[in-house]
Amino acid sequence: MSKHLILLAIASTISIASQCLPAFADADDAAWIKKCVSDNKREGATPEVVAVYCACMNEKMSSNETQSVSTWEKSHPKEMAECDKESGWK
Repeated sequence: MSKHLILLAIASTISIASQCLPAFADADDAAWIKKCVSDNKREGATPEVVAVYCACMNEKMSSNETQSVSTWEKSHPKEMAECDKESGWK
């Protein structure tokens, strides 16, 4: 894949993720969602589905949470299943 296509894909993913953020999301939320999107980019879902999933998971987490979405989801299967369904993943 060319460098330009990779940059375009990254920009598109970030743009999609930012559109999926709740209206009250702050820079911290955006950073967590961006990390989640990065962690899940090779899991087989489209960038749009990953962005919706990550925004959903971030919304379910406490604002005081210090774990990443990718770590937190392992101990919260109910929330993970809800966000899988909401995003159309799996």
